[in-house]
Amino acid sequence: MIIKILGSGCKKCTALAENAKAAATAAGQQAEIVKVTDFAEIAAYGVMSTPGLVVDERLLSSGKVLTAEEIGRLL
Repeated sequence: MIIKILGSGCKKCTALAENAKAAATAAGQQAEIVKVTDFAEIAAYGVMSTPGLVVDERLLSSGKVLTAEEIGRLL
């Protein structure tokens, strides 16, 4: 599983990355966390507000920091 965190690397982006890693671990999934900071690439996903969460090239969330539990339900 490849999890992409879309954003500039701000505090919210870092928190979302940590929550995504925790959710994948709790689900027993092997996950690679990739941070995407290129705004052209972020815009290509249709994200207008960061942070964004993409799992296996599917946009799951943008503009908010999901908890590990919320991410776990989406996985």
